[in-house]
Amino acid sequence: MNIEHKTQHLQTVKDSLSSIRFLLCVDLEATCDELPEGAPPDAKLIVEADQMETIEVGLVVLDLHTFNVVDEFQRFVRPLINPSLTAFCRSLTSIEQRYVDEAGTYREVAEELAAFTTRYPLAAWASWGDYDAKQLARDAAFNKCAPMLDGLEHHNAKKWHLKILDCRAMGLKPAVESMGLAWRGTYHRGIDDARNLAQVIKMLLS
Repeated sequence: MNIEHKTQHLQTVKDSLSSIRFLLCVDLEATCDELPEGAPPDAKLIVEADQMETIEVGLVVLDLHTFNVVDEFQRFVRPLINPSLTAFCRSLTSIEQRYVDEAGTYREVAEELAAFTTRYPLAAWASWGDYDAKQLARDAAFNKCAPMLDGLEHHNAKKWHLKILDCRAMGLKPAVESMGLAWRGTYHRGIDDARNLAQVIKMLLS
């Protein structure tokens, strides 16, 4: 792809954000499981894919006028379907059982987040891919309530990255490193991933 097409993609993204002042860069961690290598054929996951529940919400507020990070929100969430984290989940995310045991429910954290976002009118939110939006919808169905960030437009920053830079789709950490940025914090921790997402978006758009 030539530079003209890349510039066109960048302008398309900027146009889609023209009415937005604050971009909420969001990353979720959720309950999960994986069968170990060599597991018997009849082995079952403790947490099936359709039972995954959010256990951490990480959010970084990026001011699109200045491209400065102006605020953060981080909460653990207590899962209800599978309240005990699997060994795989604890290893992947570094989230300890006591963190979620002491946390609020999805509904409680959703209320806190709703109060937080009222500080930032003219906002939208972005995540790396569509997983986070789908996970929030799944959580809302479990809890019979509106999804977190309901009413705010969602943007897929992973698509921005591959179109503007004309590259293959990749995970967040490889994207950070491919742009010459230093990864900050622990991979697969919601708040750290959100901080790194913000720096990728800042470099793409500023």
